[in-house]
Amino acid sequence: MKRLAAWVSGAAGGFALYRWLTRERDEAVPALGADSRAEELRAKLDESRAVVDERETFEAGETPVDEAPDPGERRRRVHEQGRAAVDEMRRSGDD
Repeated sequence: MKRLAAWVSGAAGGFALYRWLTRERDEAVPALGADSRAEELRAKLDESRAVVDERETFEAGETPVDEAPDPGERRRRVHEQGRAAVDEMRRSGDD
């Protein structure tokens, strides 16, 4: 009988503690009203969507990496143009 009384009093104490804790939590939460931060966040979200659209438009004009010309070939072409310019300057300086 003592075990039953201990179990019942423990359960009643636990239930009372639960009720007390939930009542304190309910009182601590302020009443929700219109929050201006929500509107600010919505505005920022709309701006970010516009930026994403602009970025996609901008990137559409770029050459994809897998379609880009070989950097080694471009480097050789630039060096050849540089050497040709130096040769031209040397020839025009000799006159």
